[in-house]
Amino acid sequence: MEHPKNLSPGTSAIVFLLFAGFLYIFVWSTSSPLLPYNGLNAGPPKNFTTVEFPVKDELDLALEGASMPNKTVIIAVVNRAYVEQAVDAETTMLDLFLESFWLGEDTRALLDHLLLVTVDQTAHDRCMFKRLHCYRLVTDGVEFGEEKVYMSPDFIKMMWRRTLFLLDVLKRGYNFIFTDTDVMWLRNPLAKLSLNGTEDLQISVDKFFGDPRPDHNLINTGFYHIRSNNKTIALFDKWYSLKDNSTGKKEQDVLLDLLRHGIITEFGLRVRFLETRHFSGFCEDSRDVGAVTTVHANCCRHINAKVSDLATVLRDWKRYKAVVTKYPEAARNITSGFSWSPHDGCWDSWKPHH
Repeated sequence: MEHPKNLSPGTSAIVFLLFAGFLYIFVWSTSSPLLPYNGLNAGPPKNFTTVEFPVKDELDLALEGASMPNKTVIIAVVNRAYVEQAVDAETTMLDLFLESFWLGEDTRALLDHLLLVTVDQTAHDRCMFKRLHCYRLVTDGVEFGEEKVYMSPDFIKMMWRRTLFLLDVLKRGYNFIFTDTDVMWLRNPLAKLSLNGTEDLQISVDKFFGDPRPDHNLINTGFYHIRSNNKTIALFDKWYSLKDNSTGKKEQDVLLDLLRHGIITEFGLRVRFLETRHFSGFCEDSRDVGAVTTVHANCCRHINAKVSDLATVLRDWKRYKAVVTKYPEAARNITSGFSWSPHDGCWDSWKPHH
């Protein structure tokens, strides 16, 4: 093979390789699927639309999972003391609470809308084990697992933390029924609550005097229904803002003071106080078992006493239902002759040795 006179064979080979390389880059670099895509320089493809989804935190997801179609949730708060069985107890407070939904009239389906807020890991583990809707409420530097005796400093602190959490729920646009777990649900309370949007707050009382004025009612924050709106959010904001100026008072006392000193009129709130005939408690038993909806172990100081007396409430309820089922023609007489067993454990809980 002959080569140009002015090029050596080695130089010709180099020129040929450079030309081939240049040709390859020119023809193939922009189209070859074998080359990696440089996303940093190329920019987004044409006609690409960026979709931004709102970020939902764990509480959003928990509320959404438990919500009724009208954005109403049933909320209860538990700690370790309410989910662990004491050595001398028949059962746990949580188990009694859940059992009442099983035994109640038209209440079983409501468990699908119960959000159990747990304030320690043991309570959360038990909640998850029972396959409920669970939300872990973390409070840095505070241990809420042990029993908080009524009106103790830790009890008051836990009640205020609960109030702050419920304010957060309202701000997220959810209505809710708040219930203590020492409330037995014997009938569906939605049938007795006003749900047409006219009442902002419907709250239970320790004693019902038949008077709608707040200064004639001793409210109990262990059971209430509240709608989410600007008025109720403002109420909870104001309520919680008084936390550090209410030494020696539990959150329920502070709310009662607000209701008695004009905040209902000031904020344009519509408040309804629930009759103990339907929303009963140990402070004032309902005398009408044919109408009673919930039974609250209020006026009671210790968990063990509540567990004992609420277990008796459920036994009374089961006996009543069994007799009425067996003798339906005598239901009216059975109902009129019914009376609850005495709440001996709770009355004794106030004695000095307790």
